[in-house]
Amino acid sequence: MAEVIVTMEVGSDGVAVITISNPPVNALAVPILGGLKEKFAEAMRRDDVKAIVLTGKNGRFSGGFDINVFQKVHKTGDISQLPDVSVALVTNTIEDAKKPIVAAVQGLALGGGLELAMGCHARVAAPRAQLGLPELSLGVMPGFGGTQRLPRLLGLSKAIDMMLTSKPILSEEGEKLGLIDAIVPPQELLKVAKKWALDIAEARKPWARSLHRTDKIGSLSEARAIIKAAREHVKRTFPNLPQHQACLDVIEEGIVHGGYAGVLKEVKEFNELVVSDTSKGLVHIFFAQRAISKVPKVTDVGLKPRSVKKVAVIGGGLMGSGIATALILGNIKVVLKEVNSEYLQKGIKTIQGLVARKKLPQAQGEKALSLVSGVLDYSQFKDVDMVIEAVIENIPLKQKIFSEIESICPPHCILATNTSTIDLNLIGEKIKSQDRVIGAHFFSPAHVMPLLEIVRTEKTSAQVILDLMTVGKVIKKAPVVVGNCTGFAVNRTFFPYTQGAHVLLHLGVDLFRIDRLITSFGLPMGPFQLQDLAGYGVAVAVGKEFANAFPDRTFRSPIIDLLIKSGRNGKNNGKGYYLYEKGSKPKPDPRVFEIIEEAKRLVNIMPSGKAINVTDKEIVEMILFPVVNEACRVLEEGIVVRASDLDVASVLGMSFPSYRGGIVFWGDLVGAKHIYTSLKKWSEKYSKFYTPSRFLEERANNGVPLSAPMSASSRARL
Repeated sequence: MAEVIVTMEVGSDGVAVITISNPPVNALAVPILGGLKEKFAEAMRRDDVKAIVLTGKNGRFSGGFDINVFQKVHKTGDISQLPDVSVALVTNTIEDAKKPIVAAVQGLALGGGLELAMGCHARVAAPRAQLGLPELSLGVMPGFGGTQRLPRLLGLSKAIDMMLTSKPILSEEGEKLGLIDAIVPPQELLKVAKKWALDIAEARKPWARSLHRTDKIGSLSEARAIIKAAREHVKRTFPNLPQHQACLDVIEEGIVHGGYAGVLKEVKEFNELVVSDTSKGLVHIFFAQRAISKVPKVTDVGLKPRSVKKVAVIGGGLMGSGIATALILGNIKVVLKEVNSEYLQKGIKTIQGLVARKKLPQAQGEKALSLVSGVLDYSQFKDVDMVIEAVIENIPLKQKIFSEIESICPPHCILATNTSTIDLNLIGEKIKSQDRVIGAHFFSPAHVMPLLEIVRTEKTSAQVILDLMTVGKVIKKAPVVVGNCTGFAVNRTFFPYTQGAHVLLHLGVDLFRIDRLITSFGLPMGPFQLQDLAGYGVAVAVGKEFANAFPDRTFRSPIIDLLIKSGRNGKNNGKGYYLYEKGSKPKPDPRVFEIIEEAKRLVNIMPSGKAINVTDKEIVEMILFPVVNEACRVLEEGIVVRASDLDVASVLGMSFPSYRGGIVFWGDLVGAKHIYTSLKKWSEKYSKFYTPSRFLEERANNGVPLSAPMSASSRARL
């Protein structure tokens, strides 16, 4: 393991070059910050040092503060593991130094890395270096003076935008805006930075201290107007995220009371935010997404991924076209098969439209479209590396297709299905090549949604799993490997989501209130609007699969059948729970209440025939606790490698709010005991649908987190 160090070399020209070394991105671990403090103090003492250049090793300046420290703080609740105030204010020490310090930036200067550079008296950068303050994406804010210096160097509006969105800019844009003083080729970076530092020391260039600047902030009234507008934007866009408003508070503090006051408030607010549930959730998801690439007995057994250059997609409907689009945008050839020329043309036209919406440069768009061809038979399947079947959820049809492709495709070809629900053993039961059968479950729209759920059976080979994981990464998806069962990990976990909403309808709770509360919780839409969007045909087909697989915990409501009978099909025909008119937002349709009343008459679960009196908090819990409960069964059955894999899948596949850390992590924050006692109460009072799982009961009674790995004794008891 490479040593974490800060070095200093003093040249004959009197310039001390201080270098950060902490591979791979020179993260600012606590020892690095301490080392910087020591080296700067030494450089200030030494008479042979006229000026200083700060840089990073191996082509990178610094990727920012070491967020492994955040994880430790979250586990222990002990913020003393964070740098003390004197180290946190190292950027003030740099800026107030009596000798000039120039940052030589290449590769990336993100978070604390950019904050260090902004504390320097000038910044010289290599081309295309990334500059940004992404701390808000981790539930905190810049903690080394970034909230004060970025507005003074860039201008208030651009600085606020960069912090609120966590999006970096390139050094070229940074130079235009005044964040970077010069851009030079990488091989000349140190030489130019040294000369710049000496020029400042010898008064040939100005000595610029960014915390003292006010020229880009404008008048106090102008600045306050910009911040006020940003606050309104944050209320609308990030209603549940405290770090955004806190960041604006700190920026305003510095504008009103000066940069030093702003820096002190920044440190205080940072320390409060770092122990918040929001930061815990976002940091958890950050690390969880990195863990999905490690799959025992797949990625650790010395296998190398095989190249997948040509893929056949069977079915040119919405899913098939989306999958084909994702593949060609990843530079993979696609053969799209349909049953007739009309459907094929429609599929190709859909792909063309999806690519056009990406607004790529013309040459790039044309290249992508040149990679797709359409066929009506299997003649071009003889040299494909993978087939992805994306036809309707019909078991006999899928079995027929798999028998056909096994006989025509080469022996190395991966045989994948995009089914969202059906057990893979059923789909592949009539073929011999069981080791090549795998699920490639994309989420709609397939070219946009980031999750690829890779479903393995007990017979799927490790090589096939690794190959599909690699394809997922090539097409910029997050591949999560899961086990085989009805609904797999994501849809299985979330099948109680809509059912819980139906239970509440039958208990007399207003459907539009339910949708409102779920969106307030952080999901992009409520369960009823989601059902409208997906179409009722999907709800009926999927509902049957789950009812057959899990009859003991399925709540059967006639609501969908009644909606279809009344001529409604959700967004597809403009009428569902909501009304959909082109160019307008969905509007609640009060006429749907008559249908709901009929459903309640047919299936009456209301105690004493009266609507229940329930709080907003209880409504959210009655929708989401059954989802946590099913997640517990998924964990118990070993459907996912780690609990955190299910968190990633829930965030990327079902848009569960990332700042809540994913479905299992959120369950742990709420507490297994509270979830268990609530479900038990509701199961006795309203419906067996709410019956707690054995896994949840055991965790609740023993005070063990839901996310903790199962012990052998626990498995035996369950």
